[in-house]
Amino acid sequence: MSLSPKPISGEDCTRRAPDIPLADKRKSNDKAYIIEIDHVSKWFGEKQVLDDVSLFIRKGEFVTILGPSGCGKTTLLRILAGFNMPTDGRVLMNGSDITDVPPFERPMNTVFQRYALFPHLNVYENIAFGLKLKKEDEDSIDRQVRRVLKIVGLTDYEERDVDSLSGGQQQRVAIARAIINRPQVLLLDEPLAALDLKMRKDMQMELKQMHKDLGITFIYVTHDQEEALTLSDTIVVMNKGRIQQIGRPTDIYNEPVNPFVADFIGDSNILNGIMVEDHKVLFMYHEFECVDEGFQPNEHVDVVLRPEDIYIMARNANAMINGKVSACIFKGVHYEMTVVTDRGYELIIQDYNMFEVGQEVSLIIKPSDIHVMHRERFSNTVKAVLKDSTHVEMLGGIFECEPQEDIEAGTDVTVNFGFDDVELMDYSDEGAATGTVSFILYKGNHYHLTVTSDSGEDIFVNTSEVWDDGDMVGIKILPQAVKISKA
Repeated sequence: MSLSPKPISGEDCTRRAPDIPLADKRKSNDKAYIIEIDHVSKWFGEKQVLDDVSLFIRKGEFVTILGPSGCGKTTLLRILAGFNMPTDGRVLMNGSDITDVPPFERPMNTVFQRYALFPHLNVYENIAFGLKLKKEDEDSIDRQVRRVLKIVGLTDYEERDVDSLSGGQQQRVAIARAIINRPQVLLLDEPLAALDLKMRKDMQMELKQMHKDLGITFIYVTHDQEEALTLSDTIVVMNKGRIQQIGRPTDIYNEPVNPFVADFIGDSNILNGIMVEDHKVLFMYHEFECVDEGFQPNEHVDVVLRPEDIYIMARNANAMINGKVSACIFKGVHYEMTVVTDRGYELIIQDYNMFEVGQEVSLIIKPSDIHVMHRERFSNTVKAVLKDSTHVEMLGGIFECEPQEDIEAGTDVTVNFGFDDVELMDYSDEGAATGTVSFILYKGNHYHLTVTSDSGEDIFVNTSEVWDDGDMVGIKILPQAVKISKA
């Protein structure tokens, strides 16, 4: 579904940088912040799950921690709840260090993906359980239970057996049981993941309304991008244990700071480009006017085009880009088409009008619909050890290199090689080292892969070959491409 509608003609579309582009710029001494996560890292054995995470959360804010499986978002939530201890760093609440405070003493409650209701208790008894543990009087308990039943839309369900409820109703009971204890913070760990699509969308709206009515801080974990955009005041995008970007949903969607965020949040066309000068960028063999500035002349950049921001029409001789439709799929509210340009670039386009496969078309891209990002890296750089004059140990293997007459064997060195210098092999024993494809980014006319070597280091590879996430590969680099310098 199109999440960012095309501007109408004449609309002011000046691009504005996000308030919090990469790291959280908010100050920890601000009393408005109820939660402070201060340089938290977490290791499980030799595996690092969180890497120096810092985050400040406002009172009453709906914050969503978003990322793919294994990015560390649930571990971070469990550290907030007190179920896990950080290896390094600390957690503060209202200015006080709660890192060592046990879960039951923290003024926060957690709603899990699996609702953890008591099957032998009815709805009323499940919700009242926490208050009874506190030994509150029966009249007070009854008033509070009936109040939260109304909030979660379960009035007249108090006598029902929880096993007789639908998944959405059970989720409401779990939320009611959490909020009746009047927590300052409600933690929600993918609470809607087990629901079907329609029920999940209904519960999203109900959660948003509950947050508005209750006024407490919600910290929500999900891997669902649309859910995060729908619910949140602030989104925290994570990958591989680190925060990639923090911002409002509109900032995250319209102003991604790197290719991972652009690719993970919604659909994107991500292309290599050159920033010729302020407000002028070169990509797909064309110079385009844009609204971005602050780049070096002729700086290599990444360009993001959202599919709904590319205008498509019948072939026009005066258009900037021409091509042919190679695929067209109806998505319910729009058509999603793949267009191969005359210069061989493949673009995804979303439009309310259908263009048939094989039809020749033209494309228009407005300056305000082009988003330019600084390139994260320009080549691979890894730490290594020179084994002898023509071999270097890196990435868990031994690679051949050109003779190194000025560096002694056993010396720690730095090795540099380009993205195009790596050849991936179908069989791991065909390469000098082995690895796993861990991230795939399509850049219009080639793939840019992240390959995690068996030694745990990431390298980046440009290729026209199609690989799948999780593929085991051999890593081969020609000797003349291995550039060595002293560490």
